[in-house]
Parts: sequence; structure tokens; C-alpha cells
Amino acid sequence: MVSPVVVLIGPPGAGKSSVGAAVAARLGVPFADCDAQIEEREGRSISDIFIDSGEPYFREVERAVTGQALGEHAGVLALGGGAPMDPQVQEALAGHRVIFLDVGIADAAKRVGFDTSRPLLAVNPRSTWVALMNARRPTYERLAGHRVETAGRTVPEIAAEIVTLLDAT
Repeated sequence: MVSPVVVLIGPPGAGKSSVGAAVAARLGVPFADCDAQIEEREGRSISDIFIDSGEPYFREVERAVTGQALGEHAGVLALGGGAPMDPQVQEALAGHRVIFLDVGIADAAKRVGFDTSRPLLAVNPRSTWVALMNARRPTYERLAGHRVETAGRTVPEIAAEIVTLLDAT
């Protein structure tokens, strides 16, 4: 069975996609983003999936795509922000090297822009992001072997720290 070198989890705006691509480049392995795989599989944006089919449908697709990626991807894998909240995804993450990319609201707002492409953040995005993060933080921390702060840091700085952590374990 193939397994990711590392799995990145964290809230919207933590930098999972950009940092994941940088870590993969440094390690010379492929990068995969589960959100991008969902959009490719569905032929529409995540926002459109939420609007047209609802969050329960999206979570079902997310669970399937994430489970498949965890069993087939041999590089760096970035999960969607809500994927680790699913009990089946939590079980599937057991035994994987998981890193929680942590970020504060100010940096997340700069990166995400809290625009309409983030369906869970469409109404009152700042307070919604804070509430999501407060609810999700304990799960992110429990699932991750390491926590990496991304606030105020560049992608290369964060990627270098992650590579160092991987080399040490």
C-alpha cells in the first residue's frame, strides 16, 4: 500500500496548498490537494457543490476522495479544512505523519480574502472562521504529530520547518 510522506491539515487560510506544494518540491515528491481533486472529480467548484448539492453531499464526496488519496498518494497531501472532522477520515489518518498548519484570523483573512469561494464563510466570515477554528482546533491538535505556526511567515520558511520535522522523525 502507498502512503503519503506527510498529510497537512488546518483551517482555511493556513496555507495547506501553497506550503504543501513547496514541501513536495523540496522533497522531490508529488503534491495532491484533496479540494482540487474533489473539484476535478465533480467538474465544478466546491462552492457550486455546496450550493447545488448541499454540504452533506460535499462531505460524502470529500470523505471518499480523502480516503482514496490517503491510500494511493505517495507524496505530500493537503486535506480540506473540514475533512479531519469526519470520524472515518480520522480513522484513516491513523498511522500517517500529520502536521497541523496553524494560523490566526488576521493572516487567514489576508490569504483567503473571505470571498464567496469559501461556502462555509459566506455569512459573517470573520466570526464564522473564528467559530470554526475554535470547534476544529482540538481535533487538529489531536490528529497531528506536529503543529507548525504559519502566521507572519513565508511559504519557504514554513516548508523548511516541515522538511526539518520530517527529517527528524
